[in-house]
Amino acid sequence: MMENRSTPEEVRQNLREIRDRIAEAARSSGRDPGEVRLMAVTKTVPPELVNAAWEEGVRLFGENRAQELLEKADRYAFGPEEIHFIGTLQTNKVRQILGKVSCIQSVNSLRLAEEIQRRAVALGITVDVLLELNIGGEESKTGMAYSQLEKILEELASFSALQVKGLMCIPPFGKNSLETEGYFERMHKIFVDIRDKKIDNISMETLSMGMTGDYELAVRQGSNIVRIGTGIFGKRNYPA
Repeated sequence: MMENRSTPEEVRQNLREIRDRIAEAARSSGRDPGEVRLMAVTKTVPPELVNAAWEEGVRLFGENRAQELLEKADRYAFGPEEIHFIGTLQTNKVRQILGKVSCIQSVNSLRLAEEIQRRAVALGITVDVLLELNIGGEESKTGMAYSQLEKILEELASFSALQVKGLMCIPPFGKNSLETEGYFERMHKIFVDIRDKKIDNISMETLSMGMTGDYELAVRQGSNIVRIGTGIFGKRNYPA
């Protein structure tokens, strides 16, 4: 398993620098920096470093793996209300994470949404979700195709235990900054178009896009959650 060898002080310093850069990116595009939430992505990060980010004021954390979430959650200084699930979620793992997170950002198919609805109804709860859009149309990536999106939204409008709160994406890797920003610009347009349609049970409040290598571009194009792991906690290294 990978491990992280950063120190709590390095995490705190990284957070200060990232916040400054988010604020500058927001101001440069005429936005209020307070509109953008910083998510600390905790994949393979030990709880003591995650808690250092909490102590530095981070109030949103992203978990990629159901099993890792279950193993670490009891050692966190915060609860499910501060955690979003952002990784690929198999339908047979849904029951494990419901009640452990406040939002599932990575709903990438109608089938997954149906399983979340079924499990949530059984538990008597309502689950906030984001729909993951495959904005680059890559065969190797999960996420809904844009061509499917409107039909899926119409289906989800009738789901009683599932609340669609917005969209999430990961743009294609290996693109230059101009191309990447173009994907973010397109995502923002889709986000606004859906919001303006005012579909029942669909509220476009959250646009989650931007990671360590491109979050400033995402902020300039309207993202209000940026998901940062390496930039906060450092690169993951295999143990010697």
